[in-house]
Amino acid sequence: MIVKEQLTHELLAFFNGFSSWENSVIRASDLTVSEAHAIEVIGELGRMNMKTLAQRLGVTTGTTTVTVDRLEKKEYAIRETLKEDRRVYLISLTSKGQQAYIEHHQYHTRLSDQILSTLSEEEATSLYCLLQKINSEVF
Repeated sequence: MIVKEQLTHELLAFFNGFSSWENSVIRASDLTVSEAHAIEVIGELGRMNMKTLAQRLGVTTGTTTVTVDRLEKKEYAIRETLKEDRRVYLISLTSKGQQAYIEHHQYHTRLSDQILSTLSEEEATSLYCLLQKINSEVF
């Protein structure tokens, strides 16, 4: 099963390279990786409740609460209660959080540009389709 071993090796190399790249980008700010990921999700999808944010991040609501607490303390996010149900908190980005989202998203866009520059149009389309399939069926 050489193919499986080779795939495992390449997946690990990609993951390690991506993690290293992302850590170097985030290290330039006062955010942690989990905080930057939360900002990315909120920035992309807009105001949401804690449960939705936790699901999108793939973590528990308890972990999300700690992350949002830190984002509020750093003035990147704000948590508001719903008038109809005060138990529900909606999280949104502040202007500082919006700016962090824009900057972080630009880094991701540049990485995509770098990756696409090494691929043909056909390879890029194949990569997109394969990632879409893996994301929908595995994650």
